[in-house]
Amino acid sequence: MTTTAIRNGVDTKALFGALDAVKAAPPAAKWQFRATNHWESGTHSESTIRDFFGLGTELAHQKPYTFEADHPTQLTGRDLGPTPVEYLLGALAACITAGIGNIAAARGVNLTSVSSTVTGDIDLMGLLGLDPTVRNGYEKIEMKVRIEGDAGADDLRKVVERSIARSAVFDMLTNGTSVSVTIE
Repeated sequence: MTTTAIRNGVDTKALFGALDAVKAAPPAAKWQFRATNHWESGTHSESTIRDFFGLGTELAHQKPYTFEADHPTQLTGRDLGPTPVEYLLGALAACITAGIGNIAAARGVNLTSVSSTVTGDIDLMGLLGLDPTVRNGYEKIEMKVRIEGDAGADDLRKVVERSIARSAVFDMLTNGTSVSVTIE
């Protein structure tokens, strides 16, 4: 009888099994994630994440995930949800944190605490079209990670560095991603 090794909430047997499966069948590595969005009013909208493609077939989450986005009242919104740029900060933190959990588990490191703070600076002169020399998006993003576990500081630092190196969201932000918009 085999026992499943769960470390940091990660099934390490399943983690290594997934790595082996993708190595053996590279087409299984091609995934597509999707979101739909519906405008409610003003700057308020609702997004739903339900289905995706992976492992060569159509798949779905256990349930649809719905979240709202809006702007604060100071930026003409009704503050019915975080702004889209705030979701981006949360996505970066969540991606790196997920990687930390997986990488630490794979390396045999038991974590006791992982937390982070992400900040992004935007100059509204660009976003509002008041100065064409100022970009619309973040000028800079900074993230501070606090990590504790049963490994030394150097090993914990290496877990975080490896997570950053493997993070899809970090990659998209720092290397750019082709984006196209079609109007129907």
